[in-house]
Amino acid sequence: MSGLLIKNCRIFSLTERTGETISYKNGAVGIAGNRIVYVGNDPDAIVRFEREHGTGLEVLDAHGMLLMPGLINLHNHVAMTLMRGYANDMELQSWLTEKIWPFEAKLLPEDVSRGAALGIAEMLLGGTTTFADMYWHTDQIIEQAIRSGVRMVACPAFTEHVFDGYLDRMEQMVGRYHGAAAGRIAVWIAPHAPYTCRPEQIRESLSLCRKYDIGVHIHLSETASEVKTVQEHYGQTPIRLMQELGVFDYRTLAAHCVYPTDEELEILRNDHVTVVYNPQSNMKLASGIAPISRMLAQGINVCMGTDGPSSNNDLDMWDEMRTGALLQKVSTGDPRSLPAETVLRMVTVDAAKAIGHAGELGVVAEGALADLILIDLDQPHLTPDYDLMSNLVYCARGADVDTVLIDGQVVVRAKRLVTLDFETIKQEVDQTLQNLAQRA
Repeated sequence: MSGLLIKNCRIFSLTERTGETISYKNGAVGIAGNRIVYVGNDPDAIVRFEREHGTGLEVLDAHGMLLMPGLINLHNHVAMTLMRGYANDMELQSWLTEKIWPFEAKLLPEDVSRGAALGIAEMLLGGTTTFADMYWHTDQIIEQAIRSGVRMVACPAFTEHVFDGYLDRMEQMVGRYHGAAAGRIAVWIAPHAPYTCRPEQIRESLSLCRKYDIGVHIHLSETASEVKTVQEHYGQTPIRLMQELGVFDYRTLAAHCVYPTDEELEILRNDHVTVVYNPQSNMKLASGIAPISRMLAQGINVCMGTDGPSSNNDLDMWDEMRTGALLQKVSTGDPRSLPAETVLRMVTVDAAKAIGHAGELGVVAEGALADLILIDLDQPHLTPDYDLMSNLVYCARGADVDTVLIDGQVVVRAKRLVTLDFETIKQEVDQTLQNLAQRA
């Protein structure tokens, strides 16, 4: 019986209870299939695991490394790697209308596929094992996700101008991909935003949530101009309007939420909406600072995302964690805002809960899915180690990730991709950029 044993490593994981951790200085994790079946440091138990899994057992000696859950990025537009550095130093509406949307109008499905492969490679190398993505030609992104082994919540987007046929396309997408790749792929609907979709379209799209028990991914209250536009058109703030339309009757990822009112914060809490904090994108576009500390104080589930690599401009969740924590401290004037443990929860335990995988993802625990990463702790910037959680949030980098497992399979080993070929990806992206430059 085959399996994988990772031993001689430091183990760290939060649990679903605040203030509680799983920690071993010199421990081991045993994996059978796609599940963790042993966590601990009992020599006898480790020997039993080795004996039970026989000669087919792979043993990984992780001396000097930290084993922890893979990171979860809950708001992304991964194929926008093609636009990394393309449009800078602009506010959101000009950025979208003058640069991004005209560029995207030229994209063919194969272009999106190549951009997605590049972004997935970047995320895997940085320890992101699950991501939620909102974009077009989503089938192309899903195929790259399946090929790479990453876990994905795929969210095909619509706006008022591309809604015709959306329900039929989604029916096909859900039928083909929801639950695919041994459950690694989920498909949710994605109204782009209240100011780009008509209320009747959003309401109609929710029929898919009722029929298939799937969730919603939407941009919400990202800028002050969005709030003003929605109020002028519909007489309601964006979050209040989405509640009235019934969006929050289903599991919802609400990206940004920079400008919620006090009433809207109560709505988000009472309707169990997950807010996805995107600090670097909001900073780069000068969209504002989401009141994350207030949200957390009210019991709102807050997670984290990078947003797309055109407005960030990378997919490094470690960098996002550090920035997000520091931004809340300076914006509130309180250094106690968004402490390291809370930030780590946002990208592991709480993110897993947001997408319906509580207890299965974001933890190192027996019975959980084996989505794990190994961090090389032997680094100058991770020394000394007074406080592990502090070091992870304020010091760690994506380049510190040595090994990545998803569903029990190694997808990054010794800082090299196993399931993808970066040189091929880069060549294909270069060719795509040449093709795009020649299109009218």
